[in-house]
Amino acid sequence: MKAYFAGGCFWCVTPIYKIYGVDSVVCGYSGGDEVNPAYADVKAQKTGHRETIELEYEPKNVSYEKLLDIFLSNVDPFDGQGQFIDKGFSYTLAIYYQTDEEKEIASRKINELEARSGKKTYIAVEPFKSFYRAEEEHQDYYLKNPEAFERELKESGRKK
Repeated sequence: MKAYFAGGCFWCVTPIYKIYGVDSVVCGYSGGDEVNPAYADVKAQKTGHRETIELEYEPKNVSYEKLLDIFLSNVDPFDGQGQFIDKGFSYTLAIYYQTDEEKEIASRKINELEARSGKKTYIAVEPFKSFYRAEEEHQDYYLKNPEAFERELKESGRKK
């Protein structure tokens, strides 16, 4: 199965899921209408896409609900302008659902978070329409560029 989450900088959220039994994590773009958008255009807010990760997983190893818990634990759901130092639409949060069940689970998780925190969240829950794989240099960035990745985590505020 596949799941699609926009969690801000796709480099920053990729390695988290591999710890929890996800088979593959691919960086890409979702939400916009432009076919095959380029990183520079997405980053410049020209395409209507968000940086998104595609998770391929086996439900017997990790549930969709667990994937959502991981997502919500690794983003700032109360920032409507982006994530950490990355601002703009392409860095805003979204859960792209493929079934009514996924939509229901995502909405329930968000409602529970808002009830617990007493704050409004800024997480779009939208039907999945397309996913475009990002350029190869963005795939497994944390493995290809460990020093730069570590700097990005610290400078972004994701790692204190």
